[in-house]
Amino acid sequence: MPKKIVVFGGNGFLGSRICKSATSRSWNVTSVSRSGAPSWSSVTSSPNPPPWSTSVQWEKGDMLQPSTYTHLLKDADCVIHSSGILLEADYKGVLQGKESPISGLRRAFSGSKQGSSRNPLEKGDEGLEPGESDGQFTYELMNRDTAITLARTTSSLSIPTFIFISAAAGAPLLPSRYITAKRDAESTIASSFPKLRSIFIRPGFLYDSSRTFTLPIAFAGFAGNIVNGLLGGRLTPLAGAAVEKPLKADLVAEAVVEAVEDESVKGVVGTERIEGLAGTAWRRGML
Repeated sequence: MPKKIVVFGGNGFLGSRICKSATSRSWNVTSVSRSGAPSWSSVTSSPNPPPWSTSVQWEKGDMLQPSTYTHLLKDADCVIHSSGILLEADYKGVLQGKESPISGLRRAFSGSKQGSSRNPLEKGDEGLEPGESDGQFTYELMNRDTAITLARTTSSLSIPTFIFISAAAGAPLLPSRYITAKRDAESTIASSFPKLRSIFIRPGFLYDSSRTFTLPIAFAGFAGNIVNGLLGGRLTPLAGAAVEKPLKADLVAEAVVEAVEDESVKGVVGTERIEGLAGTAWRRGML
């Protein structure tokens, strides 16, 4: 019987590829995001919908409001959280010249910010609300609290598997709260919902030829990874994801789908395991 998966952020760079990989197995696939179907030119090399996209149910839902998506999870075998933020508004404002570099960066790299004004572990129909006074979508809100809330909803519906797209590490140019929020989400989900088969995918930098700007970054990442290997990993504490082996987005997507299939997979899945799962998926496709 075909599996049913629900991918939150399924219209994004990695999420859309997870949907594509799942449809190749004839699974029932639902994507949930605020906008519904992707803007294809932002996730592929073409502005036109690819043929496989007709096999996906593109739904609109708000990650902050479980009431907008709970009905879409009925009879699901797996729920995937592939929706988060890399840069907060403060940091984006500085990079785009819309905010003072001093004040913007001071706030972006501050030691703490509020997530949801409501505890995401509390049961109830109330949604999440930004805890910051200006309503900013922080790492704590989007990368931690939405994942915890989605895992709680998944568990309450007795759906067996939950996958959280995390990250291998932080990076020198990112606030440390980016990775801290993801690690907090992982630990809270693992301890609070023991009946879930929770899987935490931790890739490094993702690249694809459809996003040409990712290619030189990936090249630098490969070089950094080689140097770090020669130094016995001594650059990892300082450089983080900058010296983690970059991975092609399609490869990570294949690994995610294979992790759904392989019920022995649980907990943290790092770069080496991601590549192994993708290899298994490739061999499965050759049969």
